[in-house]
Amino acid sequence: MESEGNGEKKMSSKPKKGSNIIPLTGAAALLTLAVSLAITAINNRRNSKKKDLRGCNFRVNLSASEILKLADRIIAKSKEVHDAVASVPLDKVTYKNVISPLAELEAQQFPLAQSCVVPKLVSTSDKVRKASAEAEKKIDAHSSSCSKREDVYLVVKAFAAKGEWMGPEARHYVHCLIRDFERNGLNLTATKREEVQRLRAQIDELSFQYVQNLNDDSTYLLFRENELAGVPTEFLKTLEEVENGTFKVTSKSHHVAAVLELCKIGKTRRLVAMAYGKRCANVNLSIMEDLVQVRHKFARLLGYSHYADYALNLRMAKTSSKVLEFLEDLSSSLSNLANKELAVLKELKKQEEGELPFGVEDLLYYVKKVEQQDFDVDFGALKQYFPVNLVLSGIFKIFQDLFGLRFEEIVDADVWHSDVQVFSVFDLSSGELLGYFYLDMYTREGKYGQTCMVSLQNGSVEFSGTRQIPVALLISQLQKDICGISSLLRFSEVVSLFHEFGHVVQHLCNRASFARLSGLRVDPDFVEIPAQVLENWCYESFSLKLISGFHQDITKPIKDEICKSLKRWRYSFSALKLKQEVLCCLFDQIIHSAENVDIVELFKHLHPKVMLGLPMLEGTNPASCFPRCAIGYEAACYSRIWSEVFAADIFTSKFRDGLLNQYVGMQFRTKLLLLFTSSEVLAPGGAKDPIEILSDFLGREPSIQTFIDNK
Repeated sequence: MESEGNGEKKMSSKPKKGSNIIPLTGAAALLTLAVSLAITAINNRRNSKKKDLRGCNFRVNLSASEILKLADRIIAKSKEVHDAVASVPLDKVTYKNVISPLAELEAQQFPLAQSCVVPKLVSTSDKVRKASAEAEKKIDAHSSSCSKREDVYLVVKAFAAKGEWMGPEARHYVHCLIRDFERNGLNLTATKREEVQRLRAQIDELSFQYVQNLNDDSTYLLFRENELAGVPTEFLKTLEEVENGTFKVTSKSHHVAAVLELCKIGKTRRLVAMAYGKRCANVNLSIMEDLVQVRHKFARLLGYSHYADYALNLRMAKTSSKVLEFLEDLSSSLSNLANKELAVLKELKKQEEGELPFGVEDLLYYVKKVEQQDFDVDFGALKQYFPVNLVLSGIFKIFQDLFGLRFEEIVDADVWHSDVQVFSVFDLSSGELLGYFYLDMYTREGKYGQTCMVSLQNGSVEFSGTRQIPVALLISQLQKDICGISSLLRFSEVVSLFHEFGHVVQHLCNRASFARLSGLRVDPDFVEIPAQVLENWCYESFSLKLISGFHQDITKPIKDEICKSLKRWRYSFSALKLKQEVLCCLFDQIIHSAENVDIVELFKHLHPKVMLGLPMLEGTNPASCFPRCAIGYEAACYSRIWSEVFAADIFTSKFRDGLLNQYVGMQFRTKLLLLFTSSEVLAPGGAKDPIEILSDFLGREPSIQTFIDNK
């Protein structure tokens, strides 16, 4: 490292022989990067034929029958290892005959299981996708049965009780094994264990019914064209026109959002918002009441005081009281700004609609109106500045320079579709291969419809010391180039790509020794923080200019004024928007941390308190139409805000004044030499407490104040 004049340490910018580091910026840097990647690809094409990736056990292009046969082999091997571990006498248990076999089984079989499961997301063959879904069910059922094996649990617990010396990561891994067994009730009597399984099945059935009711909801309202004034003609054409010249507006989210954002008629907005908030009220309110009570019974049977404690035991927040304190502090800190934002909206409504009272149904419409008036951002025109190849080159450069990485495309790797690219990722300094990632960007029939990152192989270290490298897949749904014209990205797609590339780096740079603690298998409250940190580059002028260029002349990036407008737009009315989310998170946390809560009265109490006196819409209640609270995020709806707050603290404190500061980037990545250092974020995986990791990195405990100050 070299010391700069200001006393801050920086990574040396002198490129090593043969490295791909780029000391240029802007379009010149991106063109250089594109040429560099092209040369690497040509060399790879000359030197290789279709080949498997060294150290990658993920299998590509399996047929339907091969997928099902592999699933059977995975299950048979797993049963063999679990049986062998279970047969170890309790007085003969060692790390080598109990823990190591389970850890290595998991590491070796995860990429094979993904070989069976991932085709349902990406295969062009309907037959293969069906086989993949069938294989996933079989593997999941087997995994579930393994997690309930009392014989294996007793052997693992006997090893833990023996007190054999282990490093902190191995100790944490053993703790996770025991914890997962006991969350299935294996530390209980047989009678109580049966009750745990019965309650779990009841929870699953109630959750499924709740969500099914919402999916089946057929609520609609009829409006004449003049009652939908302001809604674009293109949208009206998508609505079903019924008798007497009326249009059917359903309770589907895309219909509701269009009306609430664009319709000039306040009465229409109110009717639509009320109908949306009353969905399934007759059936789902009682289901939610039953669901919460069954969850509490389930949690108490497992030794927790209520369901929130059970859910949070695996999370960074740890306790319901800490979550409630976090949400209430955040809501209180946002109130001054939210009041100012609300005053602007109320005044605008007064100008447009007179003395009619302002309601929650007016928020989206008037926020949209202010944004159109105050921000010079035409997102349709902005799209012309984000050709997909230029954006990707910019992302590669930023991640290369910031995290000391080198990307090389492997042209001749075996892939499932001609659109798919594969890259090796190396440490720029040492040349060490860190891992691989597949890039499957373009839409096609049968492909999974969301942008996401999928782990194909987790990093780990075998008992012998051999390291298994991580492998990732980034899926997106971009449109392909048309007639030689480069595909253009919406700004939201640019942000999504940055976010998911953040997960790719997080996965590949992880150095945990156990597959269970590797990649994205970290604390659920922590897993989104690194990717959310990296979203910030999409709103900074330096990086925006780096990744943008007019599609007919990429040397012309977006203008400074647009960069500033995008940043202002990002935070426009953010306090009010966040208050609405905090409201739902408080509701979720309270019903899952207290007994016999009247869910109707609770929301009536919370709404005006959080939403600055705005009354709730008559007859509405999120308990009847809040799917996150029903399944998947119960007692954990706060988690997205939690990670966003801490991501803002990290970016502002460490990166805002040095977007390509490789010294800080390398601290963030922490690859070199030691598994655990004083400033790691990505490297420890799930083997170190996340609050401790963030505190080490920041030099203090994380705080909500930076997040508030940015609003």
